[in-house]
Amino acid sequence: MARTAPPVVAGLPAVPAVRGARVAISVRYPADNQVLTSRDSNFVLGSVGSGDASLTVNGASVPVAPNGAFLAWLPMPTAAAPRYELLAVRGADTVRQTLRVRLPVRTALPATGRLRVDSASLTPGRGWWMRGDDLTRVSIRAPRNARVTLLGRDSVVRTLVIGTGAAAGDPTTSANQTADSSTDASAIFATDLAAALLGDSARPARVMVTRGSGRERDSVSLAVPFVRVLPVTSRLLAQLRNTGTVGSDTDRVVNARTIVGGTYKWLLLPGTVLEVTGRQQGFTRLRLDGQLDVWVESSDLTLLPDGTALPRRVTGGLRVTPAAEWADLSIATGERPAHLVEAEGHTITLTLYGVQANPEISPIFGNDTLIRRIAWDQVANDRVRVTLTLSQPAYGWLSLWDNDRRAFVLRVRRVPKIDRTNPLRGITIAVDPGHPPVGATGPTGLYEGDAVFPVGMKLVEMLKARGANAFSTRNSLAAVGLTDRGVIARRANAHLFISIHLNALPDGVNPFTANGTSTLFFHNASEPLARFTQDELMRRFGLRDLGVHYQNLAVARPSWYPSALAEGLFLMLPEQEAAMRDEGFQRKYAEALLVGVERYLAWLGEGGR
Repeated sequence: MARTAPPVVAGLPAVPAVRGARVAISVRYPADNQVLTSRDSNFVLGSVGSGDASLTVNGASVPVAPNGAFLAWLPMPTAAAPRYELLAVRGADTVRQTLRVRLPVRTALPATGRLRVDSASLTPGRGWWMRGDDLTRVSIRAPRNARVTLLGRDSVVRTLVIGTGAAAGDPTTSANQTADSSTDASAIFATDLAAALLGDSARPARVMVTRGSGRERDSVSLAVPFVRVLPVTSRLLAQLRNTGTVGSDTDRVVNARTIVGGTYKWLLLPGTVLEVTGRQQGFTRLRLDGQLDVWVESSDLTLLPDGTALPRRVTGGLRVTPAAEWADLSIATGERPAHLVEAEGHTITLTLYGVQANPEISPIFGNDTLIRRIAWDQVANDRVRVTLTLSQPAYGWLSLWDNDRRAFVLRVRRVPKIDRTNPLRGITIAVDPGHPPVGATGPTGLYEGDAVFPVGMKLVEMLKARGANAFSTRNSLAAVGLTDRGVIARRANAHLFISIHLNALPDGVNPFTANGTSTLFFHNASEPLARFTQDELMRRFGLRDLGVHYQNLAVARPSWYPSALAEGLFLMLPEQEAAMRDEGFQRKYAEALLVGVERYLAWLGEGGR
């Protein structure tokens, strides 16, 4: 077969005309009384019911699509009049609607009058745990012409300083809320102080805010919330657990992140025991090794009794056990280690944290046709790196724990046998129509989960017709959980996972300049699949190329198979929403995914060259 697909006619179908229908304003976004987070401009989308009506919003003319849909990009309403006034007109038919919105609210801190501070902005927050030598941010929002000091446990008075750039003000403030200095003259004052100096529950540290002098002196004193200081002479340990109610132990992992509430990076095994080094905002900081701490949700761990010893993890032999569809690399460590698996090309790198290497046997050239070479390196006192050189492109893997042998197992999946004349034949493919839950909604009310469902069903039919063993992660419009989708695919031993979506934008981003087509992935081994998918979508849609990107995606997190998530259109744009109602275009979307998957498999069949 040709490895490069022939050119196809690109473009969207024409928006069907609706004329003479009843004029009725229906706003899909924002909702009435919704808080908008934009700084200066935002979008309003909905329908006026008929394409022959005109529309103004807050006096500005807004284009109406032939089917009556509209998308407006407008200045934010003012704080004095936080609303959108919509007026739809067709001849003598006039319809008005007022849409109230709310703007982010903050307490104004004037430069004159009675001294006021934003006590809700004081950090650290309640319930924080820190090590005694952790430098902890103490900050508060106060008027710029005030003086802010901190009295610590050591009775030393320290000055809190106004930062520069974004740190100097309130980054949540919208431009339309900024007032003159007589209304709000605030700034963020901050300093960093060792947690041990922040006092205790009986004698907390205090922040003092003062302004003026003599009889005109005004002051506010606030106690700094108590920070629990973790002991330095012993360890507090926790065991990871998974609160999920679906899947088997194979599918359950605990997501670890670099910062509180950040994107996940490490997929850790439940049962792993690690040292606790901090806690804040519902997250607990855990030490992976002497150089790295990460954050996990506090609900994903159980604290162990005081005095529990940290497991000592020392590797035994490295052994490779081949099987028909995979090869297992077993590393005896005694206890579950924190780990990270990274795949790139023909290489898989396994990092083991809190581990010392002492392998009495290590096959430098593996006893398997998949794993051709194994090299290990003690890169730090308690960190081991194991590098696998493969005979094929890295395709899929699972991290497992062998409780009987007390060994960490990296199961490396072989590339499936691919028929060069028909790459789809015999390949098991999970088709995932994205959402529900959640999802975007277009101007005329088309919901993303409903819009992509027929695309998924058509794709399954096309794949089956070409010899693939295809199935859908959902077979109705009912919701399927994000974790469940990956479990369904893994249990079916899927070779590929393709998720179908439509895009939307957050407040404050202009949809007329930021829309287009993109394809996303999570693991590096999935990037080639995403590239072939994006290429075929671009051939057929002809929209702006937003590219191929790594993104933190729950449905793309499972590592047993390559996966890609297609964001074909922006549902919020009238002409793109209308396209998703067109059966011919639904088929075009499915065809793009079909050919993208087929080209990827053909590439794999040639050794990934």
